[in-house]
Amino acid sequence: MASPRLRRVAARHPEIRFVHRCFALAPTPEAIVALFGSKERGKAEILEHWRMANRYDDEHRFRPDLMATRPFDYPYSLPGLRACKAAEVLGGQAAHWDLFDRIQQAHLIECRNIADETVLRECAADVGLNVQAWEEAYRSQTVLDAVRADLSRARELGVWAVPTLVAAGEYLSSGARSEAQYEAWLHAVEERLARTSQ
Repeated sequence: MASPRLRRVAARHPEIRFVHRCFALAPTPEAIVALFGSKERGKAEILEHWRMANRYDDEHRFRPDLMATRPFDYPYSLPGLRACKAAEVLGGQAAHWDLFDRIQQAHLIECRNIADETVLRECAADVGLNVQAWEEAYRSQTVLDAVRADLSRARELGVWAVPTLVAAGEYLSSGARSEAQYEAWLHAVEERLARTSQ
């Protein structure tokens, strides 16, 4: 929901550098069980969140009822995070963002299992990445370490929601917002930073 809005905001503010970092509420299957009590309850509760979020999506694209029919457990986050970080290794922030959006489409609209490496490989190909190079990066310790470093940094910053924007390492905005709200937050941060630099 937030990504198309943030892309439009970023296009209006070329002076601001947007950097994607990894964060997950449930990076592993065990985390889903720990959060919700079981994989089945986790899937049901997360899909309720989809239904609520879909009301606020600009295009009402999410398909929770279709995902509910899928036979696989609700996908955990670590494979997708590694996929996006691998894209970043190959093509920088633009590639990270492009693959993130493609994986979100596969997840929320196509209702595919984004914990499946085959699905992630197809998404990488769809955004024009060299799939062999992407696979090497995806499986590398370097990428896994980079994902873990992002997750650790998120904990240090007190991140608890997706999306969360962080500016100057201390100003946080959590949860999906309208474009106007993102703009207002950026403006407020810029004003604070200007005051502190005087």
